[in-house]
Amino acid sequence: MQADDSGPRPPSPGSEALVAGLDIGSRTIALVEWDGECVARSEVVDTGTDPVGNARSLMQGRAYRRLVATGYGRQLAAERELADQVISEIKAYGLGAYYLYPDAGTVLDIGGQDSKVIRVGPGGRVQRFEMNDRCAAGTGRFLENMAHALGMKVDEFGPHALEAGGRTVRVSSMCTVFAESEVVSLIARGEDSHRVALGLHRAIVDRVGSMVRRTGVVERFIFAGGVAQNRCLQQLFSESLGVPLTVPDEPQTVGALGAALYAEQTAGAG
Repeated sequence: MQADDSGPRPPSPGSEALVAGLDIGSRTIALVEWDGECVARSEVVDTGTDPVGNARSLMQGRAYRRLVATGYGRQLAAERELADQVISEIKAYGLGAYYLYPDAGTVLDIGGQDSKVIRVGPGGRVQRFEMNDRCAAGTGRFLENMAHALGMKVDEFGPHALEAGGRTVRVSSMCTVFAESEVVSLIARGEDSHRVALGLHRAIVDRVGSMVRRTGVVERFIFAGGVAQNRCLQQLFSESLGVPLTVPDEPQTVGALGAALYAEQTAGAG
Protein backbone atom coordinates (compact mmCIF):
# COMPACT_ATOMS: atom_id res chain seq x y z
CA MET A 1 0.00 0.00 0.00
CA GLN A 2 1.35 3.41 -0.94
CA ALA A 3 1.60 5.96 1.85
CA ASP A 4 0.21 9.44 1.28
CA ASP A 5 2.40 12.50 1.35
CA SER A 6 1.86 13.09 5.05
CA GLY A 7 3.25 9.67 5.94
CA PRO A 8 1.49 6.68 7.47
CA ARG A 9 -0.90 7.25 10.32
CA PRO A 10 -1.57 4.73 13.06
CA PRO A 11 -4.93 2.97 12.89
CA SER A 12 -7.71 4.71 14.77
CA PRO A 13 -8.45 3.04 18.10
CA GLY A 14 -11.15 0.42 17.72
CA SER A 15 -11.30 0.66 13.91
CA GLU A 16 -10.14 -2.96 13.57
CA ALA A 17 -13.60 -4.02 14.79
CA LEU A 18 -15.24 -2.29 11.84
CA VAL A 19 -15.82 -3.30 8.25
CA ALA A 20 -16.36 -0.75 5.51
CA GLY A 21 -17.78 -0.19 2.06
CA LEU A 22 -16.15 2.23 -0.35
CA ASP A 23 -18.01 3.48 -3.44
CA ILE A 24 -15.68 5.34 -5.80
CA GLY A 25 -17.83 7.07 -8.38
CA SER A 26 -16.92 9.41 -11.20
CA ARG A 27 -18.18 12.40 -9.24
CA THR A 28 -18.16 11.41 -5.56
CA ILE A 29 -16.63 8.89 -3.17
CA ALA A 30 -18.77 7.45 -0.38
CA LEU A 31 -17.53 5.53 2.65
CA VAL A 32 -19.75 3.61 5.06
CA GLU A 33 -18.38 1.98 8.21
CA TRP A 34 -20.34 -0.88 9.79
CA ASP A 35 -19.87 -2.02 13.39
CA GLY A 36 -21.67 -5.34 13.06
CA GLU A 37 -25.08 -3.98 14.00
CA CYS A 38 -25.50 -0.59 12.36
CA VAL A 39 -23.77 2.18 10.43
CA ALA A 40 -21.00 3.66 12.56
CA ARG A 41 -20.07 6.42 10.11
CA SER A 42 -20.87 7.55 6.59
CA GLU A 43 -19.28 10.32 4.59
CA VAL A 44 -19.20 11.58 1.00
CA VAL A 45 -16.50 13.66 -0.70
CA ASP A 46 -15.83 14.76 -4.28
CA THR A 47 -13.82 12.32 -6.35
CA GLY A 48 -11.65 15.09 -7.78
CA THR A 49 -8.51 14.34 -9.79
CA ASP A 50 -6.98 12.01 -7.18
CA PRO A 51 -9.59 9.39 -6.27
CA VAL A 52 -7.13 7.16 -4.43
CA GLY A 53 -5.72 10.02 -2.36
CA ASN A 54 -9.21 11.31 -1.55
CA ALA A 55 -10.35 7.82 -0.59
CA ARG A 56 -7.37 7.45 1.74
CA SER A 57 -8.18 10.79 3.36
CA LEU A 58 -11.78 9.67 3.81
CA MET A 59 -10.60 6.50 5.58
CA GLN A 60 -8.64 8.63 8.09
CA GLY A 61 -5.97 5.98 8.68
CA ARG A 62 -8.44 3.36 9.85
CA ALA A 63 -7.57 -0.34 9.60
CA TYR A 64 -10.73 -2.33 8.95
CA ARG A 65 -11.42 -6.02 9.43
CA ARG A 66 -12.49 -6.00 5.79
CA LEU A 67 -13.13 -3.33 3.17
CA VAL A 68 -15.13 -3.97 0.00
CA ALA A 69 -15.07 -1.48 -2.86
CA THR A 70 -17.66 -0.82 -5.53
CA GLY A 71 -18.34 1.86 -8.09
CA TYR A 72 -16.64 3.24 -11.15
CA GLY A 73 -13.19 3.12 -9.50
CA ARG A 74 -13.46 -0.18 -7.63
CA GLN A 75 -10.71 -1.90 -9.62
CA LEU A 76 -8.36 1.00 -8.94
CA ALA A 77 -9.09 0.60 -5.21
CA ALA A 78 -8.10 -3.06 -5.43
CA GLU A 79 -4.95 -2.32 -7.44
CA ARG A 80 -3.82 0.26 -4.87
CA GLU A 81 -4.59 -2.17 -2.01
CA LEU A 82 -7.33 -0.05 -0.51
CA ALA A 83 -9.85 -2.88 -0.76
CA ASP A 84 -9.86 -6.56 0.17
CA GLN A 85 -12.49 -7.32 -2.46
CA VAL A 86 -14.62 -5.60 -5.09
CA ILE A 87 -18.25 -6.11 -6.07
CA SER A 88 -20.38 -4.64 -8.84
CA GLU A 89 -22.52 -1.57 -8.29
CA ILE A 90 -25.55 -3.68 -9.19
CA LYS A 91 -24.92 -6.06 -6.29
CA ALA A 92 -23.99 -3.24 -3.91
CA TYR A 93 -27.12 -1.20 -4.62
CA GLY A 94 -29.32 -4.27 -4.30
CA LEU A 95 -27.92 -5.08 -0.85
CA GLY A 96 -27.95 -1.47 0.33
CA ALA A 97 -31.50 -0.79 -0.81
CA TYR A 98 -32.79 -4.03 0.71
CA TYR A 99 -31.21 -3.23 4.08
CA LEU A 100 -32.84 0.21 4.13
CA TYR A 101 -36.18 -1.03 2.76
CA PRO A 102 -36.83 -4.79 3.07
CA ASP A 103 -39.85 -4.36 0.78
CA ALA A 104 -37.74 -2.84 -2.01
CA GLY A 105 -38.86 -3.96 -5.46
CA THR A 106 -37.08 -1.78 -8.02
CA VAL A 107 -33.97 0.37 -7.54
CA LEU A 108 -33.05 3.19 -9.90
CA ASP A 109 -29.56 4.61 -9.62
CA ILE A 110 -28.47 7.47 -11.86
CA GLY A 111 -24.77 8.03 -11.42
CA GLY A 112 -22.30 10.41 -12.95
CA GLN A 113 -21.35 8.07 -15.82
CA ASP A 114 -24.19 5.56 -16.07
CA SER A 115 -27.72 4.70 -15.06
CA LYS A 116 -28.92 1.38 -13.63
CA VAL A 117 -32.28 -0.24 -12.95
CA ILE A 118 -32.30 -3.23 -10.59
CA ARG A 119 -35.10 -5.64 -9.66
CA VAL A 120 -34.47 -6.71 -6.08
CA GLY A 121 -35.63 -9.98 -4.56
CA PRO A 122 -35.48 -11.53 -1.08
CA GLY A 123 -32.27 -10.79 0.80
CA GLY A 124 -31.34 -8.07 -1.66
CA ARG A 125 -30.56 -10.58 -4.39
CA VAL A 126 -30.57 -9.12 -7.89
CA GLN A 127 -33.28 -10.72 -10.00
CA ARG A 128 -32.91 -8.61 -13.10
CA PHE A 129 -31.14 -5.44 -14.15
CA GLU A 130 -30.48 -3.10 -17.03
CA MET A 131 -27.63 -0.64 -17.35
CA ASN A 132 -26.65 2.23 -19.64
CA ASP A 133 -22.92 2.84 -19.48
CA ARG A 134 -22.17 3.63 -23.12
CA CYS A 135 -23.70 7.07 -23.44
CA ALA A 136 -23.78 10.09 -21.14
CA ALA A 137 -27.47 10.67 -21.91
CA GLY A 138 -29.57 10.12 -18.82
CA THR A 139 -26.65 10.43 -16.40
CA GLY A 140 -25.38 12.92 -13.88
CA ARG A 141 -22.81 14.17 -16.35
CA PHE A 142 -25.57 15.01 -18.84
CA LEU A 143 -27.42 16.97 -16.16
CA GLU A 144 -24.26 18.80 -15.17
CA ASN A 145 -23.41 19.74 -18.75
CA MET A 146 -26.94 20.96 -19.48
CA ALA A 147 -26.98 23.04 -16.29
CA HIS A 148 -23.71 24.66 -17.34
CA ALA A 149 -25.16 25.32 -20.82
CA LEU A 150 -27.92 27.28 -19.09
CA GLY A 151 -25.40 29.13 -16.93
CA MET A 152 -26.23 27.57 -13.58
CA LYS A 153 -24.94 25.05 -11.05
CA VAL A 154 -26.27 21.52 -11.19
CA ASP A 155 -27.99 21.84 -7.80
CA GLU A 156 -29.94 24.84 -9.18
CA PHE A 157 -31.07 22.96 -12.28
CA GLY A 158 -33.97 20.96 -10.81
CA PRO A 159 -35.55 23.87 -8.88
CA HIS A 160 -35.18 26.06 -11.99
CA ALA A 161 -37.05 23.48 -14.09
CA LEU A 162 -39.86 23.23 -11.55
CA GLU A 163 -40.49 26.95 -11.95
CA ALA A 164 -41.69 26.29 -15.51
CA GLY A 165 -45.09 25.46 -14.08
CA GLY A 166 -45.38 22.31 -16.17
CA ARG A 167 -44.89 24.12 -19.48
CA THR A 168 -42.03 22.63 -21.39
CA VAL A 169 -39.94 22.96 -24.53
CA ARG A 170 -39.17 19.72 -26.33
CA VAL A 171 -35.47 18.88 -26.57
CA SER A 172 -34.93 16.37 -29.36
CA SER A 173 -31.26 15.42 -28.88
CA MET A 174 -29.92 13.38 -25.98
CA CYS A 175 -26.32 13.39 -27.21
CA THR A 176 -24.50 15.77 -24.89
CA VAL A 177 -22.72 17.74 -27.63
CA PHE A 178 -25.82 18.16 -29.81
CA ALA A 179 -28.06 18.83 -26.82
CA GLU A 180 -25.79 21.68 -25.69
CA SER A 181 -26.00 23.21 -29.17
CA GLU A 182 -29.78 22.78 -29.17
CA VAL A 183 -30.08 24.45 -25.77
CA VAL A 184 -27.98 27.42 -26.93
CA SER A 185 -30.16 27.73 -30.06
CA LEU A 186 -33.39 27.55 -28.05
CA ILE A 187 -32.26 30.30 -25.68
CA ALA A 188 -31.08 32.42 -28.62
CA ARG A 189 -34.58 32.12 -30.12
CA GLY A 190 -36.04 33.52 -26.93
CA GLU A 191 -37.35 30.34 -25.32
CA ASP A 192 -37.81 30.55 -21.57
CA SER A 193 -34.91 28.90 -19.71
CA HIS A 194 -37.26 27.32 -17.16
CA ARG A 195 -39.16 25.55 -19.94
CA VAL A 196 -35.93 24.44 -21.61
CA ALA A 197 -34.69 23.06 -18.28
CA LEU A 198 -37.94 21.16 -17.80
CA GLY A 199 -37.68 19.81 -21.34
CA LEU A 200 -34.21 18.46 -20.58
CA HIS A 201 -35.46 16.78 -17.41
CA ARG A 202 -38.37 15.20 -19.32
CA ALA A 203 -35.95 13.91 -21.95
CA ILE A 204 -33.94 12.14 -19.23
CA VAL A 205 -37.10 10.63 -17.73
CA ASP A 206 -38.24 9.39 -21.15
CA ARG A 207 -34.88 7.75 -21.84
CA VAL A 208 -34.30 6.18 -18.44
CA GLY A 209 -38.00 5.37 -18.02
CA SER A 210 -37.83 2.98 -20.96
CA MET A 211 -35.08 1.06 -19.14
CA VAL A 212 -37.21 0.95 -16.01
CA ARG A 213 -40.22 -0.44 -17.87
CA ARG A 214 -38.14 -3.15 -19.53
CA THR A 215 -36.82 -4.21 -16.13
CA GLY A 216 -40.20 -3.93 -14.43
CA VAL A 217 -41.79 -1.34 -12.17
CA VAL A 218 -42.23 -3.06 -8.81
CA GLU A 219 -43.03 -1.20 -5.61
CA ARG A 220 -41.39 -0.17 -3.36
CA PHE A 221 -39.53 1.92 -5.93
CA ILE A 222 -36.22 3.26 -4.63
CA PHE A 223 -34.47 6.22 -6.31
CA ALA A 224 -30.82 6.27 -5.22
CA GLY A 225 -27.53 7.87 -6.22
CA GLY A 226 -26.55 11.52 -6.22
CA VAL A 227 -29.02 12.48 -8.97
CA ALA A 228 -31.88 11.26 -6.73
CA GLN A 229 -31.56 14.56 -4.86
CA ASN A 230 -33.00 16.36 -7.91
CA ARG A 231 -36.61 17.19 -6.93
CA CYS A 232 -37.71 17.74 -10.51
CA LEU A 233 -36.62 14.24 -11.53
CA GLN A 234 -38.28 12.80 -8.43
CA GLN A 235 -41.58 14.34 -9.47
CA LEU A 236 -41.33 13.49 -13.17
CA PHE A 237 -40.32 9.86 -12.61
CA SER A 238 -43.18 9.36 -10.16
CA GLU A 239 -45.67 10.83 -12.63
CA SER A 240 -44.26 8.91 -15.61
CA LEU A 241 -44.05 5.52 -13.89
CA GLY A 242 -47.26 5.89 -11.91
CA VAL A 243 -45.72 4.92 -8.56
CA PRO A 244 -44.49 6.85 -5.53
CA LEU A 245 -40.71 7.09 -5.20
CA THR A 246 -38.73 6.48 -2.04
CA VAL A 247 -35.53 8.52 -1.81
CA PRO A 248 -33.16 7.49 1.02
CA ASP A 249 -31.97 10.18 3.41
CA GLU A 250 -28.44 9.71 2.02
CA PRO A 251 -29.00 8.46 -1.54
CA GLN A 252 -25.31 8.78 -2.42
CA THR A 253 -24.28 6.20 0.20
CA VAL A 254 -26.56 3.29 -0.78
CA GLY A 255 -23.85 1.57 -2.82
CA ALA A 256 -21.21 2.01 -0.11
CA LEU A 257 -23.69 0.65 2.43
CA GLY A 258 -24.25 -2.44 0.30
CA ALA A 259 -20.50 -2.93 0.00
CA ALA A 260 -20.12 -2.61 3.78
CA LEU A 261 -22.85 -5.19 4.35
CA TYR A 262 -21.12 -7.55 1.94
CA ALA A 263 -17.86 -6.96 3.80
CA GLU A 264 -19.59 -8.01 7.02
CA GLN A 265 -21.02 -11.13 5.35
CA THR A 266 -17.62 -12.19 4.03
CA ALA A 267 -15.38 -10.96 6.86
CA GLY A 268 -14.59 -14.50 7.94
CA ALA A 269 -13.69 -15.62 4.44
CA GLY A 270 -10.14 -14.30 4.67
